[in-house]
Amino acid sequence: MTVRHITSANASLNQAANAGRSTDDGSGRTLHKGRQTKATIVDAALGLASQIGLEGLSIGALAEVTGMSKSGVFAHFGSREELQISVIREYHDRFETEVFYPALSCPRGLPRLQSLFHNWMLRTSTEIDSGCIYISGAVEFDDRPGSVRDALASSVSTWQNALQRSVAQAQKEKHLTDKADPLQVAFEIHGLILALHYDARFLRNPGAADRARKGFSEIVARNQPE
Repeated sequence: MTVRHITSANASLNQAANAGRSTDDGSGRTLHKGRQTKATIVDAALGLASQIGLEGLSIGALAEVTGMSKSGVFAHFGSREELQISVIREYHDRFETEVFYPALSCPRGLPRLQSLFHNWMLRTSTEIDSGCIYISGAVEFDDRPGSVRDALASSVSTWQNALQRSVAQAQKEKHLTDKADPLQVAFEIHGLILALHYDARFLRNPGAADRARKGFSEIVARNQPE
């Protein structure tokens, strides 16, 4: 998270926290402000986790970034694990908003699948510098059972299932051959994104995005009806 983003988050957090301390007028306003404060904390936590990973995220680290007390942050989450899970859910919500939901406006079949990949590429391009929670989280929690891993795996599985359904719909619309295995096609598309992150973020190889787009085109061409 940049200094500018931290400053902005702190200002919003202080405003929400001060409002949250207002006396309840019986309309539930205090509860609403409390939710606003928590949402602002989660936003700051997501920015922090994108830089240092979910494992590096803690009540203490977030308190330092936001300028709140540890007890103030703890009051909204109760535990480090709950904080991490809240970040995963927020990331997933934003992922769906940016990648999945816009594609629903496209016709079923190949146009929707192409839109999903296009939107995914756009989001990936913004994460080359900040990092992807799905990818970094998988490295951190792949061999660590528990509620955080379960929440992360559930989010990734939900997205992969949506991708597989899109492939199956393309088959139903006769845009892809019936011989194609939706699981395999989705696996290969997902692999392109993982390779893109590795090439662009870690190796800093130029042209990685173009190679990912070429790979997607070749997957589609290979699975189209003859």
